[in-house]
Amino acid sequence: MSKSKKQLLEKHTVINTTTSFETSTINWLKFIPFALGILLYINTLGHDYTQDDAIVIYDNMYTQKGIEGIGGLLSEDTFFGFFKERGKEKLVSGGRYRPFTPIMFAFEYQLFGKNPFVGHLINALLYGFLGFVIFQVLKLMFSFRNDFKENFIWVILAMTCLYMCHPIHTEAVANIKGRDEIMSMIGSMGALYFLLKNELEKKSSNLILAFISFLIALLSKENAITFLAIVPLVLILFFNKSFGKSLSIILPLIGAAVLFMIMRTAVLGFDLGSTSMELMNNPFIKQVGDKYVSYSFGEKTATIFFIFLKYLGLLFFPHPLTHDYYPKQIEMMSFGDGSVLFSFLLFALMIFGSIYYYNRDRIISFAILFFFFTFSIVSNVFVNIGTNMNERFLFMPSLGFCILIPYLIYKYSKSRNLTLGVVGILIIAFSIKTISRNNTWKDDFTLFTTDVKTSTNSAKVLNAAGGALVTAIEKDKSKTQEYSTKAIDYLNKAIAIHPNYKNAHLLLGNAYFYANDLDKAIKSYENCLKIDPGFKDAKNNLAVVYRDQGRYYGEKKNDLVQAEKYLKQAYSLNQNDAETNRLLGIAYGMAGQHQESIKYFENVIRLSPKEAGGYMNLSAAYGYLNDAVNSQKYREMGLKIDPTVLGKK
Repeated sequence: MSKSKKQLLEKHTVINTTTSFETSTINWLKFIPFALGILLYINTLGHDYTQDDAIVIYDNMYTQKGIEGIGGLLSEDTFFGFFKERGKEKLVSGGRYRPFTPIMFAFEYQLFGKNPFVGHLINALLYGFLGFVIFQVLKLMFSFRNDFKENFIWVILAMTCLYMCHPIHTEAVANIKGRDEIMSMIGSMGALYFLLKNELEKKSSNLILAFISFLIALLSKENAITFLAIVPLVLILFFNKSFGKSLSIILPLIGAAVLFMIMRTAVLGFDLGSTSMELMNNPFIKQVGDKYVSYSFGEKTATIFFIFLKYLGLLFFPHPLTHDYYPKQIEMMSFGDGSVLFSFLLFALMIFGSIYYYNRDRIISFAILFFFFTFSIVSNVFVNIGTNMNERFLFMPSLGFCILIPYLIYKYSKSRNLTLGVVGILIIAFSIKTISRNNTWKDDFTLFTTDVKTSTNSAKVLNAAGGALVTAIEKDKSKTQEYSTKAIDYLNKAIAIHPNYKNAHLLLGNAYFYANDLDKAIKSYENCLKIDPGFKDAKNNLAVVYRDQGRYYGEKKNDLVQAEKYLKQAYSLNQNDAETNRLLGIAYGMAGQHQESIKYFENVIRLSPKEAGGYMNLSAAYGYLNDAVNSQKYREMGLKIDPTVLGKK
């Protein structure tokens, strides 16, 4: 028998004996990551909903129904309950079938209503539980080591705690919607745990629990599918299983995956995401002339390698952080760029390292391969995920990093205390950053106006910051000048990056409206409608601005010609606005066209039958036509509604 084969068999034998060893020390160590995960996110409990929480929680028609909405959550794309219009959920690249966490939110809505405190509390508890699960899994995986009891259990603790405090996870935990990442990781690691446990104690319950756990993971987020490669990797590297035997062991996971795909296909069809030519759904397109075209293969590949380097950088030095890397925060790259070549070199070294250490030090090989396997699905290599990158995409892959760093320190220092000391410093630094970063997730206003200072070239966050400022004006009119000026600046920058960004044009119109620059507001809304002639919000807002311009020219400038022009434009967009009809009635009355004014005043009382003013205006119009009967009739109707109407201006 070869030496390497004998060593593997010895390792497998040790697993069967050492994993049953439970000292009081090991028993309480597993609760440290649990407590750490909760404590790190205690300061989110007073936060509001943020970012995509509207899509899956408080503005999702199914979630808002509580338990009654579960059927809809199971039978539709995850985003359909937000868009509420067939086909709109596909505006976001690829279909999404992730009903598990929305079902959790539905139960929360049923029990607690719209309550972000509960959502944040559950996220913190689940994140702490994830730390507990990771520690248990790593303990099973690495218990073959001879130094397991004395030293390596502490290294495992260092690995787990480093993962728990990594600031790259703040988006997934501090944003309630990010629970899909947490549950997918819990379900995936839980499935691995039960399969490993079954290798030590053959019980059918372990296989059932592995199946359920993995199905939960898949129904939370599709990233879990990568564990169909991770679990065999663990079995081969640390349990001395052949590839064929590993496949037979993971049959419960394969079964869960098949069931998930059947459910997903039944709801979404066979939709893995089409190639969008809209910049906010495809970062790998560029403008040539007046249209967008796809990056060349070399341009896309170079850009992906550059993004890979940025991800690695954030693992080692997670600052500054931002929730947004949308176009054009990351520009198109080429292989002539030094950073791309450096990234390619690092990538090659990592691949070489995973192969080189495969039979020399399998923990190193596993850590690298874990990162690559779990990262593959969000890398844009196999599927265009609709954005360049996001920090939450490292939620799963970062475990590979957090296994590797403490292990390398321990391997080359041969000192448990030195390892704990160095990793302890990292844990403290990362924890401070995590707690600080959590504050940015307080609410949309704080998140968007903070991250726009980091993602300075992202059309999406510039648009979001502008929108947050416009919304803030509606709540605090004293900030109108300050906020509208900032919003206009951000939104103009967003449009410069993405000229056809219709939502930015809409919000820019709103900002100009609050700044009382109505001509520019009109221009912005008109630009919006050139991009999308059917955009209802732009039509409604443009109608309001036309109406206000008509009022301005009539009341302030005494220019009835311009007043009528703007009011007629407002009427053409929205015939059912009572105020537009009232102003048109007044304008025609002042022009002596009383028969025409009657038509609009009749619209007013039809649209606002309980408002006395409309009846009084109609009475006056009939009076000018010497129709005493109708004049008296509508006068009495107005006085019946409000006897004091004659004393009002």
